[in-house]
Amino acid sequence: MSVAALTAAGYLGRRAAQKERVRILYRRALKDTLNWAVHRHLFYEDADLLRARFETSKHVEDPDTIDRMIADGEAQYTKWRHPDPYIVPWAPGGSKFTRNPTPPEGIEIVYNYGREDND
Repeated sequence: MSVAALTAAGYLGRRAAQKERVRILYRRALKDTLNWAVHRHLFYEDADLLRARFETSKHVEDPDTIDRMIADGEAQYTKWRHPDPYIVPWAPGGSKFTRNPTPPEGIEIVYNYGREDND
């Protein structure tokens, strides 16, 4: 393989990784925006502003600049993350997750539903 082909393959691999990091950052930020918005109409406005921030940097082509912008975006996301995000109740960390856990070993449960033996 020639040096140019290796360089092109490395460049394309780096760009693919950058696109994936930007996609993940955008999705996380969008989901976190939903945590901050009380009503849907407020969320839509914030989502439009977030999308516009990502669109303004769409034309950048320098890989080093892109890496720096991604790192800045991830740092900003980490700084402004919601301290108490919404978690679906039945998901891990949700309010209903393992609400009725299995009983510990050695405890016998009798399912007679109130029909006691009259001995």
